[in-house]
Amino acid sequence: MAPARGNGIRRLLRDVPVFAGSAPGFDPSSAPDEPLELFEEWLRQAVEAGVSEPHAAVVATADAGGSPSARVLILKDADERGFSFATPSSSRKGRELAQRPEAAMVFHWREQARQIRLRGPVLIGTPEENALDFRERSPEGRAAGMHGRQSAPLGDPDEVARAFEEGLAAVGADPEVVPSSWALYRLVPMEAEFWQGHPQRLHTRLHFTRSSIDDAWKRELLWP
Repeated sequence: MAPARGNGIRRLLRDVPVFAGSAPGFDPSSAPDEPLELFEEWLRQAVEAGVSEPHAAVVATADAGGSPSARVLILKDADERGFSFATPSSSRKGRELAQRPEAAMVFHWREQARQIRLRGPVLIGTPEENALDFRERSPEGRAAGMHGRQSAPLGDPDEVARAFEEGLAAVGADPEVVPSSWALYRLVPMEAEFWQGHPQRLHTRLHFTRSSIDDAWKRELLWP
């Protein structure tokens, strides 16, 4: 067994400040009864406060054996149907969602010491919804999504640039083109938690749960 490394990383981490932003107030007793409404309220506050990329979220999936993986994605929409993100179905997350159609999603807004956690089943969009999402992307975004090889082994880094140029040409030749692997996914939350940090660690956690899509939400406070 290799000898343990020094504790330089531990010391470095101890010196990094936390909750350095400006935490807004949060009174859970006056919060909406459903998480979607509260999410929209917090999202608007984040945008107005200048939070960097508030639409970025960590999405965690798992393979058939239960081994997890996570990555940061951009939220495409949120409504009564769920929280939407898009990716090629041939990607690692797409393959894992085919095996286990459920996921967790986390938003972290450091500037406001806020987190939002979601968990639930994931549904794939209809062909029409998948196509619409792809066509609404920028030309560069569509070009990058044309190759359908995300997460595949890469032998030559120059292949990425060539595939991108080929994608640009394909999109330019046919603005309506949509790769068959493109998919819009919706996480349907069965659980949602809104976490408001506090400099003295008096954090607030408001937790929503429901047993099925048709059930009313139940809410409770959790110990920080």
